[in-house]
Amino acid sequence: MQQYDWLETDLESLRRQHQLILNSVGEGVYGVDLAGNATFINPAGAQMIGWDAEDLLGRSMHAVLHHSHSDGTHYPREKCPIYAAFQDGIVHRVTDEVFWRKDGTSFPVEYISTPMRDEQGKLIGAVVAFRDITKRKWAEAVLQRANEELDQKVRERTAELREANEQLKELSEIRSRVVSMVCHEFRNPLNNILLSVSSLERYDAHLPIEQKTAYLEGIKANVERMTQMIDDVLVIGKLEAKCLSIRPVFLDLIEFCHQLIQEIQLNTGSDRIVFKSRNKSLWVEADEKLLRSILSNILLNALRYSPAQSLVQFRVSRQQESIIFQIKDRGIGIPPEDQPYLFEPFHRGKNVSNIPGTGLGLNIVKRFVDLQQGQIKIDSSLGNGTTFTIMLPLPFFKH
Repeated sequence: MQQYDWLETDLESLRRQHQLILNSVGEGVYGVDLAGNATFINPAGAQMIGWDAEDLLGRSMHAVLHHSHSDGTHYPREKCPIYAAFQDGIVHRVTDEVFWRKDGTSFPVEYISTPMRDEQGKLIGAVVAFRDITKRKWAEAVLQRANEELDQKVRERTAELREANEQLKELSEIRSRVVSMVCHEFRNPLNNILLSVSSLERYDAHLPIEQKTAYLEGIKANVERMTQMIDDVLVIGKLEAKCLSIRPVFLDLIEFCHQLIQEIQLNTGSDRIVFKSRNKSLWVEADEKLLRSILSNILLNALRYSPAQSLVQFRVSRQQESIIFQIKDRGIGIPPEDQPYLFEPFHRGKNVSNIPGTGLGLNIVKRFVDLQQGQIKIDSSLGNGTTFTIMLPLPFFKH
């Protein structure tokens, strides 16, 4: 009898120890019998699902906390891993499901369902240990989002670097090509200068003053050609490096064109440019330097490649939200086979003969027109002249 009392005392002590352990565990722990009804649940587990522990005893735990998937669809009991544990006797671990609270809300959990056996090894139920992994899921989502944003930034930066690298390669190739062409184009004027200097040195005492003057004028013309070529190459370099920006000013376009014609007449001694416009004044916002370069290049070409007595027609008009410049000459024209390459650097028509030029002017004109979102068109007939039409979207103002 005394031994029986000791046994009862030990059992009671063991129960208290087990209860203390269950009460002190931060994770939820509950047990179910073979019917799936709760046999015990610790305070942490009851608190997580919003129930009183006493109210859960004898209830179907699947119906209480595991009845639906995270999207609200029904979760059949026969597919539940918790019940599978006391049917197949295997431990089941799950990390991607939800448990439901008494108030109808859910939370993500990971749980392990372990089968329970009696002394004879017979299955009598299962013990389920679970934990709320809301914070971990939130952290994982934040990390996932951060990784995706980082990957996106890496892809964008890689694309930028790849594009920059391609631009550098292209720029390097262009510079090499330009340097090569400049060196090639410099040979002719340098040879002419060298020949003139050599002739002056050898035959200085025998040359008439007119011949000496001609040699000196030739040297001057070749130096000016080289200077112009260097200036043009520097402009192209700025355009290639995207260092040239539009700086618009408020100006009367009609007055600007009159002044430009006077400057050209003063420099060339030619008064063959005939200006026409229906507008007495036309106030626009434009980059004066770019506009001067575009128009002066084409006007000088028109004078250079047309007979000395022929006129050059220069018209300015307004069309909707754009300004139309039209420059027409009666010159030598541009061969059809040269027209597709007219705006290529250093390209010159086959019929220009000894007429001086660098082959860079029209390339700069096209780049300046493109920089202002404009258009340039050519209509040329060999031996009958050329018409350049330039359309620039310049803002208008009433003065």
